[in-house]
Amino acid sequence: MNNIKKLIFLSLLVSLGLAISILESFIPLPFIAPGAKLGLANIVILSTLIIFGYKEALTVVILRSITFSLATGSVTSLFYSLTGSLLSLLAMYFVYRFLSKMFSVIGVSIIGAIFHNIGQISVASIMMENVKIFSYLPVMNLVSLFTGYFVGLSTLYTTKHLKKIFNL
Repeated sequence: MNNIKKLIFLSLLVSLGLAISILESFIPLPFIAPGAKLGLANIVILSTLIIFGYKEALTVVILRSITFSLATGSVTSLFYSLTGSLLSLLAMYFVYRFLSKMFSVIGVSIIGAIFHNIGQISVASIMMENVKIFSYLPVMNLVSLFTGYFVGLSTLYTTKHLKKIFNL
């Protein structure tokens, strides 16, 4: 794939991730856990990691987080989104690259969801100057098992078809 096509496709992935993030912000999930989200934008990030690699996924993560912050007008969301997404990407990359014989894409996704929560809870702890917020982490990680499974399953389907399109 030439560089122009790759750049255009990565731009589309950033836009798709942004659109999913904005739509997801309108879906209240108070019955699961306050602050919990489905993490559907991670389908875009994990698919980018699998199809293109770490550098491209890092670019998509950073641009999606910045554009989401600009679109919603919330500067604090940038800290939460960027920290959670970067930590999640690092964990997913490490597991996908070095432990892929032990973990499927679904497992990689679940680990990414857990590390996303760790990143966001860490930012909340720093902003609130309260380490007791980490007591909320087990609840969030329990939710991550289900959301990570769904994101991983969706990513399997997505990457299967993207590989056909790109002849990979």
